[in-house]
Amino acid sequence: MNIIYYLIALSIGIAIAAQSAVNNQLKSLLGGSTFLAALVSFSVGALSLCLICIVSGERFTQLTQLRNINPWLLSGGVMGAFFVFGTTLLAPRLGVASMISLVILGQVVMALIMDKFGLLGLPIRDILPVRLVGIALVMAGAICVNLGGN
Repeated sequence: MNIIYYLIALSIGIAIAAQSAVNNQLKSLLGGSTFLAALVSFSVGALSLCLICIVSGERFTQLTQLRNINPWLLSGGVMGAFFVFGTTLLAPRLGVASMISLVILGQVVMALIMDKFGLLGLPIRDILPVRLVGIALVMAGAICVNLGGN
């Protein structure tokens, strides 16, 4: 596997942790509104993606295909909004490290379930014993990070 992919994944993790703190600061400037902070964050993200699409030459006419899709395929946006809202809400309450450790645990558990059953069209991948050890270590890490918290 190309090491670049691993570095990109690592940088996404770094960005997620930083995003929580940035959105919390934004929330403070918006009168403490977690919803407004999430809205601004998503709006800036949407604008950024529009500019990237324009620069990369994406054909916006492909968006007409949206009229032919099952509406549940748009749930990714709702999940993304839940993530941004949730991390903005929880970062000051749990601390970024505690919150992120629990988010990662949830991601790994769901990912293993999705792999095992090939959910949403993903290829089926067995849950090998070494993967169970990995999830146990992630769970132990989340417990350790959350112990002794404020």
